[in-house]
Amino acid sequence: MSDEQTTKRDPDLCVITCAVTGVLANRKQCPGIPYTPAEIGEECKRAYDAGAAVVHIHARQDDGTPTFDPKVFAAIRAEVEQRCPILLNFSTGTILEDVTDQCTYIKESRPHIAALNMGTMNYSKYSEKRKQFVFDMVFPNTYAKIIKMLEAMNEAGVKPELECFDTGHTHGIWPLLDMGVLKKPLQFSFILNVLGGIPPLVESLQLQTKIMPAGSEWEVIGISKSGWRMIGAALAL
Repeated sequence: MSDEQTTKRDPDLCVITCAVTGVLANRKQCPGIPYTPAEIGEECKRAYDAGAAVVHIHARQDDGTPTFDPKVFAAIRAEVEQRCPILLNFSTGTILEDVTDQCTYIKESRPHIAALNMGTMNYSKYSEKRKQFVFDMVFPNTYAKIIKMLEAMNEAGVKPELECFDTGHTHGIWPLLDMGVLKKPLQFSFILNVLGGIPPLVESLQLQTKIMPAGSEWEVIGISKSGWRMIGAALAL
């Protein structure tokens, strides 16, 4: 497919992605959060049976601790493929600069899609009730870090999903296109309502879709209570 071509499709159809684990959610918050590869495989099958076409996966150790161990990602892929033909989207997000493990499991497990965070930001959660931050961190995503993972994805034939938490993340892809390390057609994921990112407004989503290159595919993720409102906005756009 050339850069100028787009896939013809029914505008009334949409693709549902299910995030079965998340990066920070735990069983104290929701007892149904899967941890082990087998548990994740079961949840992916449930998502597939309910109509999801894609599952977005953050790997966990058996105790629920986040992990980037390539062996765990390989086990997850095997467990999912035993149960259903759903498309796999592996997360690569990390606050660390070293992305050796991410590049390894991209090349070895070859998920259909890999989520790629497109810019540095404050990544925080604030409790109005307690008047303090639940967590407060910087989520660093330098161009050097992004390019390393893009090169691994290109080598493995994995489609990058460009995760954009703010307008600068969406606009900031152009050097990667100019270098040739990022190739069209593009697939975006617009995340709204993370503290430090773009607010969950219809106007925010409209702006993101105007900034992205014409002909790109996109999805929306509304964090917390904004989820259903943002899904409704996406369906209307």
